[in-house]
Amino acid sequence: MRLQVLGSGSRGNSALLWADETVILIDAGLPIRTLTERIAATGIGFKAIDHILVSHGHLDHSRSAGILAKRHGATLHCAAQIHEHPSVKRAPDKRDLPINGKTTLEPRRGSAPVELTTVKIPHDCEPTVAFRLEHGGRRLSFLSDMGEPREDAGQVLEGAQLLVLESNYDEEMLKGGPYPDALKRRVRGVGGHLSNEQMAVMLTRLAGPELHTVVLAHLSQKNNCPELALEAAYGALARMGRSDVNVVAAKQDDPLEPIQV
Repeated sequence: MRLQVLGSGSRGNSALLWADETVILIDAGLPIRTLTERIAATGIGFKAIDHILVSHGHLDHSRSAGILAKRHGATLHCAAQIHEHPSVKRAPDKRDLPINGKTTLEPRRGSAPVELTTVKIPHDCEPTVAFRLEHGGRRLSFLSDMGEPREDAGQVLEGAQLLVLESNYDEEMLKGGPYPDALKRRVRGVGGHLSNEQMAVMLTRLAGPELHTVVLAHLSQKNNCPELALEAAYGALARMGRSDVNVVAAKQDDPLEPIQV
């Protein structure tokens, strides 16, 4: 498997996963024109996406899911509660995403299926899930929009070789930043996002012996910066004696290079 983060941040989140010949889009929160251009730049052709996963109904994760599923003939997997959400209802083929469960993503071409496991995480969009995807002995865990570190989520998602992990805000930057007090409380709360420090807690729980790369995701452009998020991640890994793990910060406006799982 290989993963390419197409964009990550408050204005939209999306990533492509290749599992042999099966192509999976994880969230589709970028505007449709932007997302179409970034997908085309990867070399993916017409109707090449097989499955689209939507972690929750907030537009920065779901915005273009329905129309993109229709264009590609892809199966859209989302919680039953949002099947009629404007962002997903245009998809001709929708499947209920299991909450705290497992399902199989079947290929349309000659390839082995991908095993998908979900775990419910705290966020103010009910329900929100994190993903674990397994194929050919390789494992990817994908965790974003989480209001606080949770041990149960760590138990489900541990053991990945590649980890995508939210690191939304720096506490001091949020405190002195431009957000109104109510929004600051929401970001800090159980329905909000992970701070750099909270990310470090989850990373400690998720950094199994096979982990080689961490992608820090959903960095706030107003309340965080890559240097602070990377410092927190590398600090946590150093305390574990894990100098072998590489960490990169995803960007809002530029896709990352593809990463082998």
